[in-house]
Amino acid sequence: MTPARFIECLIVIRWTPINLASALQCDLSWVEAMEVGNEEIPDGLAVWLENLARVHTDQPPPKTFRGKRSRL
Repeated sequence: MTPARFIECLIVIRWTPINLASALQCDLSWVEAMEVGNEEIPDGLAVWLENLARVHTDQPPPKTFRGKRSRL
């Protein structure tokens, strides 16, 4: 996985590097290093991110709740 695809997957799943670091329980600096190409993105992580991105692409949020507000 390239750094560009890594970033693209994060955008598709609506995660920031902080969200990914939290999910992986790893150091943010490692995620940021992968983002800019200073660390290699492990194959297992790449597959997981691709799968998450595919699910988010195939199953977008429902549009019926757009603009929904509380009645209170």
